[in-house]
Amino acid sequence: MRGTADRIRHAVSFEVIGLLAITPLGAWVFAMEMHAIGVVALVGATLATLWNYLFNLGFDRAMMRWVGHTRKWPLLRVFHALLFEAGLLAVLLPFIAWYLQIGLWTALLMDLGFAGFYLIYAFVFNWAYDAIFPVPMGALADQSALE
Repeated sequence: MRGTADRIRHAVSFEVIGLLAITPLGAWVFAMEMHAIGVVALVGATLATLWNYLFNLGFDRAMMRWVGHTRKWPLLRVFHALLFEAGLLAVLLPFIAWYLQIGLWTALLMDLGFAGFYLIYAFVFNWAYDAIFPVPMGALADQSALE
């Protein structure tokens, strides 16, 4: 299982790269000022960073209990990303509507747009992260001691 420092590196790098991509893209797609989308993206990234750490820790612990390892295959990555985004969507929807002074339906469509971007981004980022920073073999052996 990954250690705390690795989980922090993962969460922070995920959010920073995501912010750099989503802010100008969101301003363009939704025809809003970059500042407005930037605030929504920054609040979303802050909440997502906390959620990312907690969600991935819980997901990996559940995997250890159920399958005995934390290696994720492509279909599991899809489930992982969908479940993560569903939890984040529930938290961000009221904030987006309130901050941008838009209706819940418009906020939902906007949030779904952000979620669509992050679904694809999360899949690609996490797959690349696992390839660039694989779990050390010693950590795999340590995982069996946690059971």
